[in-house]
Amino acid sequence: MAFFKIDPTLEAISQEALLQAQTTFAHIDEVTEYNQQKVLAAFIRHNISESHFVPTTGYGYGDRGRDTLDKLFADVMGAEDALVRHSIVSGTHAITIALFGILRPGDTLLAATGAPYDTLHTVIGISEKSDGSLADFGVKYREVPLKNERPDLDGIVAALEADPSIKMVHIQRSRGYDPRPSLSVADIRRIVEAVRSKRPDAVIFTDNCYGEFVEKTEPTEVGVDLMAGSLIKNAGGGIAENGGYLCGRADLVEQCAFRMTTPGLGREVGASLGHNRTLYMGLFHAPHVVGEAVKTAVYAAALFERLGYAVSPTADEQRADIIQVVKLGTPEGLVAFCQGMQSGAPIDAFVKPEPWDMPGYDHPVVMAAGAFTAGASIELSADGPLREPYAAYMQGGLNFHSGKMGVLLAAQAMLDQGILQL
Repeated sequence: MAFFKIDPTLEAISQEALLQAQTTFAHIDEVTEYNQQKVLAAFIRHNISESHFVPTTGYGYGDRGRDTLDKLFADVMGAEDALVRHSIVSGTHAITIALFGILRPGDTLLAATGAPYDTLHTVIGISEKSDGSLADFGVKYREVPLKNERPDLDGIVAALEADPSIKMVHIQRSRGYDPRPSLSVADIRRIVEAVRSKRPDAVIFTDNCYGEFVEKTEPTEVGVDLMAGSLIKNAGGGIAENGGYLCGRADLVEQCAFRMTTPGLGREVGASLGHNRTLYMGLFHAPHVVGEAVKTAVYAAALFERLGYAVSPTADEQRADIIQVVKLGTPEGLVAFCQGMQSGAPIDAFVKPEPWDMPGYDHPVVMAAGAFTAGASIELSADGPLREPYAAYMQGGLNFHSGKMGVLLAAQAMLDQGILQL
């Protein structure tokens, strides 16, 4: 290669992986074009103009750009209403707003897809450090374990029948640090149907992080009542510098707005401070950038399958999010993978990631994240906890060509350290 030193045998295997991926790439392009046109049509319908980018300060009363962005986002997601705010600090924060916004003392939260992502354990109150958790406010928690790594629909129905205090059903679309497959919109539809068969009044909530624009439909279009995510993942298109969103039923979004700010004020306050332009632009670019990230994931799967590693999803499987798991088998393999990927990042390529005790996690985590926006996992990144099966959870890629090189350099680093044998 002209600019990077790649072993010739590895480069030949890379070409084979690219050939395998072509049919899947064509499908990704079809989904990308559909979603890009959907977003473009929504921008045109809502008459978006330069005036929507004018910043506000102070309380932010009458922020036209902020309020129109909510309507635009809801339109794109097939929802009644939305809250899109730069002041939401992460996906976990957006989810926390939803949980505290809807649940009340005596209510029960049912996790329908097994234990939720690690950072939610303290929010719910199922870990030791949980001061101010839902449990502290008298909200109970139940969990339906996965069955053969899939949602247990019968178990969900049985839990709903057994406990009338269940008010919210939590669905996590992405796998998190779990070996189970991520959920497609069709999978989520089946959970919705199972819940509605017994408890039509239950609020169905979906953590949609990493899933936006991977398919032609979103969970809010198949019966999900409320959904949340991060803007430094898919929905921000690699342009939003921070933020998060909630969308769904209008009455539930209003309750979340009261939790986000204060009861009675809700969405009417919160100055945009000049962030509107990047949030609009990020949403506009999101379908294309997500398509590039999915291509990068498919290529990584095809390459590492050929190198003898177990991957999930496989290169030919249908995608439900942008995450690609590569099971490296050893802590040395996981660290080398992340270090190699970091070496192909546009930012901080000289840094060598090492495992460390990240807040909210039970094991040391190693993370490659050479991003323009700190922590933006729509930009190429890889991370994983140092525990069996020592899997790298890779995601993102603002464009496929640089994403491909990051993946290839991850393999090259493993080769250089004697972990990978060709």
